Formats: sequence, C-alpha cells, structure tokens
Amino acid sequence: MKYKKHVFICTNQKDAPKKCCGEDRGMTLVNAFKESLKAKGLQTEIRAQKTGCLDVCAFGPGLVVYPEGVFYGNVQPSDVEEIVESHLVNDKVVERLVIA
Repeated sequence: MKYKKHVFICTNQKDAPKKCCGEDRGMTLVNAFKESLKAKGLQTEIRAQKTGCLDVCAFGPGLVVYPEGVFYGNVQPSDVEEIVESHLVNDKVVERLVIA
C-alpha cells in the first residue's frame, strides 16, 4: 500500500436548499490537512485529498479515513490538528466527531 492512511474530504456541491459539505468548506479542510501533514513531514505516509459525495450530507462537512473506514462529521478547520495528531499519528479515533 502506497499510503499508511488516506483522508478523503467531501467537496461536493449541491443546489440549495439541499444540505451538503460544499466545495468552499471542503477545500478549506483539504488545504488544512495538507498543510498539517506537510508541516509534520507526513505527506509521504498519509494523503489527504478532495472527493465527491460521501453520502453523509446531513453531517457535513464530512470526511473518511482509510483503511479504518472511520467517518467524521461536522468537521471544522479547528478540528484538523486533533484528527491529525490523535487519529492519523496515534491511531486514536476522535470519538466526538465520529458519524455513528
């Protein structure tokens, strides 16, 4: 496997009034994850990238971490460092953001 972990962040855009993660909010998260991983020298082990709809629109902005398949919802830029340190580096899921 090329990457130890892979973070897919929804950037899907839907027409109003449908709720969605949104390209603007999603790309903010994509960039925050990429910056954090690069700053920590992890960009060759862990990849963060945008994706289309993850079908968790009601919980957006949403993302999923593989290979575990853990879905996170209502993720804000202020949550990125916690997810990186806790889940991506230390394999400890951030329970408060998990979509059940």
